[in-house]
Amino acid sequence: MIGAIEAGGTKFICALARRDGTIVARARIDTRTPAECFPDITAFFRQAQSDHGQIAAFGVASFGPIDIDPGSPDYGTFTATPKPGWQGARYRDVLSPFGVPFVVDTDVNGAALGEWQLGAGQGARTLAYTTIGTGVGTGVLRDGRSLMGLSHYEMGHIHPAHDRVADPFDGGCPFHGDCLEGLVAGPAIIKRWGTSLDRLAGDADKIDLIGGYLADFAADLVLMHMPDRLIFGGGVMKAPGLVEAIRRRTLARLNGYITHPQLDAGLETYIVTPGLGDDAGITGAIALGRQALGI
Repeated sequence: MIGAIEAGGTKFICALARRDGTIVARARIDTRTPAECFPDITAFFRQAQSDHGQIAAFGVASFGPIDIDPGSPDYGTFTATPKPGWQGARYRDVLSPFGVPFVVDTDVNGAALGEWQLGAGQGARTLAYTTIGTGVGTGVLRDGRSLMGLSHYEMGHIHPAHDRVADPFDGGCPFHGDCLEGLVAGPAIIKRWGTSLDRLAGDADKIDLIGGYLADFAADLVLMHMPDRLIFGGGVMKAPGLVEAIRRRTLARLNGYITHPQLDAGLETYIVTPGLGDDAGITGAIALGRQALGI
């Protein structure tokens, strides 16, 4: 059995699965402080293990920033996260008592892996998955393995062009103000307009504004990583018309500079939404558990 954790800014999804990915037990745990969440996670897996069989490994796809270097003494430890109370929290404290191997990666890398295996990323050698929800993050896979440098990528904190006449909002990121996350993440949209983007679907200008920021980012991903496909997921992407705005404005931004059969005429097969929907992250976490077993 494989224990899987998808940890997000608002909720943890915990699951026990067979090696083939079949989930036999599942629970949602609200994201609070580590002192409140971790005992609930431990209790779920102890009960699930009692009901369904011994856990052989864990896979964790988590929000961050978090140390994902397996050679680091702080592997699986939260670093300078803006999430109150989480800096210094360690997955090792939750998982080590089970005495089995575990792999920790970012939530977006986990979702990318899930989509690469079973969703909209199938067949892509290089895949970029971006989530726009409570925060913004991007994972890039090459042949099913996530790429990183000194640490995992933090592309949600780049600074897109910000026309303050069209958008006078100062941004909502506590670290960088009007970085990408500070302009397009769910909390930033609510802070700017008082409601979520899906409730503003009839306002083409607002959809186009957010789509423009994300299109600038999509074009940068193409230029920097040349992925076979871009996937945009997360709660904000459920706003009607947003993915179409991203496609349209990405084409305008690239302006014919990149030509390749992968980039279809309207980018309808190149820029897509998740094939697994909200299950991309937990599917990827199960796959990370398989990696911990070397399979």
